[in-house]
Amino acid sequence: MNIPEKLLYTSEHEWISIEGEKGRVGISDYAQHHLGDIVYVELPETGDSVAQAEALAVIESVKAVATLFSPAGGTVLEVNEELEEAPELLNEDCYANWIAVIELADRSDLEKLMDAKAYTAFCATLE
Repeated sequence: MNIPEKLLYTSEHEWISIEGEKGRVGISDYAQHHLGDIVYVELPETGDSVAQAEALAVIESVKAVATLFSPAGGTVLEVNEELEEAPELLNEDCYANWIAVIELADRSDLEKLMDAKAYTAFCATLE
């Protein structure tokens, strides 16, 4: 399982990459692997406000429908529109193919997230 060091993770298997006051959000390798072949992504709208742990997007696979919860609160600045035509990109590389970029409302939200080491240990408890 690929768990990049530079990201922060949630217990719901989302990741966030911090870039100044912005956060790029996606799903982890664990999530995409357990979902199976992803066939549809319902993206948020640019300008939407979202609280930490609030639904941000919906991902449908051949196995299940999953809600993507926002790792931090903020305002959606950008969405990865490529996923509308090619949702399978999340299976190909879930870290390069992010879902949304949010402007962080409160950086203290990040303190509630796991680093790569903690997330690796968390995932090990699920197997």
